[in-house]
Amino acid sequence: MAGTSQGEAPNGGTVSGNHRRDAVRGDRPLDAVGSDRPLDAVGSIKVKIGLLVALSILAAALVLQVGNRSGVPAWLTLPVTVAAALGVTQWLARGMTAPLREMTSAAGRMARGDYRSRVTATSADEVGQLGRAFNTMAEDLATADQQRRQLVATVSHELRTPLAGQRALLENLVDGVVTPDDDALQSALAQSERLSGLVEDLLDVSRVDGAGVRLHLETVSVADLLRSAVEESDVGGRPVRYEVSVVPPRLEVRADEARLHQVVANLLDNASRHSPIDGVISVRAVAHPVEESWSLEVADSGPGIPPERASSLFTRFGTADSAGGGTGLGLAIANWVCELHGGTIAAVPPPEGQTGALIRAVLPCDPQPAPRSTTPRPTTARADQKESTMTPTPASATPASATPASATPASATAPSATAPSAAPAWAAPSSSATGGPGGVPGDASTTSVIAAMFGSFWPERATLRTAPVALFGSLAVGLLGALILPDRLFGISTFLVLAAAGALVLRMSVHRSRPWAIASAALCLGLGALVFLRAAEWLSVLAILAAGVLVTTAVTDARRPLAMLAGGVAWVLSGLRGLPLLGRTLTATSRHHVLWPALRTAAISLVLLVVFVGLFASGDALFGSWVSGILPNIQIADTLVLRAFTWFMVAGLVLAACYLALNPPRVEAVSLGDARPVARPWEWQVPVGVVIAVFTAFLIAQATAMWGGHDYLQEATGLTYAEYVHQGFGQLVVATLLTLVTIAVAVRKAPRETRGERQVLRLLLGILCGLTLIVVGSALYRMSLYQEAYGYTVLRVLVDAFELWLGLLVVLVLVAGIRLSGWWLPRAALLSGAAFLLVIGLANPEAWVAGQNIERYETTGKLDLDYLASLGVDAAPTIADGLPEDLSRCILGDADSALGDDLLEWNLGRARAAALTTGASAAPPVGQPGCPRTIGE
Repeated sequence: MAGTSQGEAPNGGTVSGNHRRDAVRGDRPLDAVGSDRPLDAVGSIKVKIGLLVALSILAAALVLQVGNRSGVPAWLTLPVTVAAALGVTQWLARGMTAPLREMTSAAGRMARGDYRSRVTATSADEVGQLGRAFNTMAEDLATADQQRRQLVATVSHELRTPLAGQRALLENLVDGVVTPDDDALQSALAQSERLSGLVEDLLDVSRVDGAGVRLHLETVSVADLLRSAVEESDVGGRPVRYEVSVVPPRLEVRADEARLHQVVANLLDNASRHSPIDGVISVRAVAHPVEESWSLEVADSGPGIPPERASSLFTRFGTADSAGGGTGLGLAIANWVCELHGGTIAAVPPPEGQTGALIRAVLPCDPQPAPRSTTPRPTTARADQKESTMTPTPASATPASATPASATPASATAPSATAPSAAPAWAAPSSSATGGPGGVPGDASTTSVIAAMFGSFWPERATLRTAPVALFGSLAVGLLGALILPDRLFGISTFLVLAAAGALVLRMSVHRSRPWAIASAALCLGLGALVFLRAAEWLSVLAILAAGVLVTTAVTDARRPLAMLAGGVAWVLSGLRGLPLLGRTLTATSRHHVLWPALRTAAISLVLLVVFVGLFASGDALFGSWVSGILPNIQIADTLVLRAFTWFMVAGLVLAACYLALNPPRVEAVSLGDARPVARPWEWQVPVGVVIAVFTAFLIAQATAMWGGHDYLQEATGLTYAEYVHQGFGQLVVATLLTLVTIAVAVRKAPRETRGERQVLRLLLGILCGLTLIVVGSALYRMSLYQEAYGYTVLRVLVDAFELWLGLLVVLVLVAGIRLSGWWLPRAALLSGAAFLLVIGLANPEAWVAGQNIERYETTGKLDLDYLASLGVDAAPTIADGLPEDLSRCILGDADSALGDDLLEWNLGRARAAALTTGASAAPPVGQPGCPRTIGE
């Protein structure tokens, strides 16, 4: 397997020089840091925290001051202010603690033997210093692991050749091919001695752990050395011929004979493997007296060395052929030995007209070894040979290296100008160092922190990579709201924004095709229509809130009461949970070559247009008149801040709802847990029996009061009947609520294993529900009597409707109790409550209350004009039709003042009221002469 060329990265790209070293260490160039980690240049974590707090407070104060001075309502200013402070905090804090989380993850991988992880350490503070120290430690550990693997590979390779020779000799002796004479035994002994020496040398290399290896220099006869190496190579039985020549024939040099024998043996082994059968291998040694050196050339008659593989031939695992013959360690060891002697080795082109590979080693005749040192020296490349990196290998394989472990195992730990970093080429920073999936580029902390915060309750779907439709759709709905909502009452504009937002959220919902989602959408549409059908703001607010509950229940597919509550809370938390998705979406869309430049250009141009047109229009009357002529009815500039706040608020709410629809949390996990029935049935039966007894006693008291008459009631209690019925209404409503809670607890605690236990449960809870329905009827009757005595109000009607809805819930509980299955009950309660509100809105409660008071006036002659005047314009047609003109004029006054000529603000209730009073003469308000506050009261 051939080694890779210089700077080749595992992914096929190329890196070189400092950039490669930065990639390995996890550091990034400074010019890539400034924008996404603004506080990296600060050298103290304490100062960073102080700046973060100070700038966040400053941003919040600035936004709050701008909102207050521009007249933005407090309910709109406060959330925008909080969001601005959090946004500044998020921007400034990017990367501050990311190295710590990356180190935690990397340490876990290192414990499993994976030393590739690096952390992003770009800051100048203590955390950055710790990150750089961690990267250095990781490199050292990777190098030590590499050296360990290299030692195993080197030992295996070095022991293979003499063992193969011994085995071949022994097989020949056993087969009788060779006679056991002195020459054969002497050859076996020589191989054993060489084997023993290699083992000692390799063990010595492992003990010194990176220190230089001392050469044992002695006078060596080159001819004898070559002849011995050829004989050993020939013992292996390779079908080749060797031609040895030494010039001069008695050439002697000073060298480490054992190391030099390694070089020759490895060169012969490499040549014989690549030569054809009966091929000729030429071994030639020539002295060069002038240079005080000698050369050793080994040539074969094989296919030769491809030029593109020549540079990697002497690297560890580098081979000349792609077939993978040999391990690629022999030539690397030969290169190491030559460097120990102060020489070089290279593959040179064969003479013209010849084929095959030609390897030439040039060695000094009298080497001068460097003094022994405990400091590992860096491996340097030859002048005529390029550096090369090792080939990436899996963890189970032996990592490659340009320097054998038996040479200077730790030399790679000291990068130099001529050698690449010793850290393995596969030791590039992991994805966590540069921002993994779900994080903002350059900052993986957002994803990891938020994911850890919400845990298994709110994981993010693996397929949810980006959401451009949700992002740009929310911005569009926010822009629509900013343009048409400010300075307008509830009307067509509000409905348009609600409809656009609802359509977008429904489109994003993963549960949009379910019947509950479709039913909720239809009911939300009806509730949204109340904003332009009725002028009562309290009714519009209730309708919007009810629609919001339906939306969260539909997109989260919640079925239980606590799950529905968790869905509403999740809408608020979506602004935080959706930050990773928002970051990925912004990153993906920012790569668009036209979109963001166009939006940025349009935004800058719009700001400049507004600023300069406003300056010149206010500074020059003629220019101002031109601007007024072009834009006669548009006053956006006066409410620019309010519109900006509205845009942010509406877009943020819609975007959070879109994320909730795209990635709903596991709200069903929020529950009270499995029911634990009591061990003894009487533990729940007695409390329920007590409640039943109390209800029975109360109903007996009610019957006594009703049959005893007014005189008996006043004699017994000292109260009139009207005072009596008013006194207990609120308590009856609370009692109804507590009864439902009691039933829910009893269902959880009552054992239902046997048929008898289930029958008792049905009987007792059925009796309690029946008594509760009688109490509900009593409460409604009390309120009816009280309103006949003291008049009707919207609040009393709403309380009546609430009590009636509680009665419906009791009926639903009865139905569920018959089958002892109530999984559908929470949704039925929500659906019925929203339907009740829709019916109330369509029934026009203010007009109905006005009509009931007018009927009471016709019967009793009593009328509270002050209260009728406090009703909204929805009651105007009923008042005008039911009262004399003088009284209706006192009550209605100038009702048409609430109606403007703006179509987007159109509302049916205000339009009908304006039509009634248009052209009518003004009347004094209630309380002035001619317009009394009450009549007959």
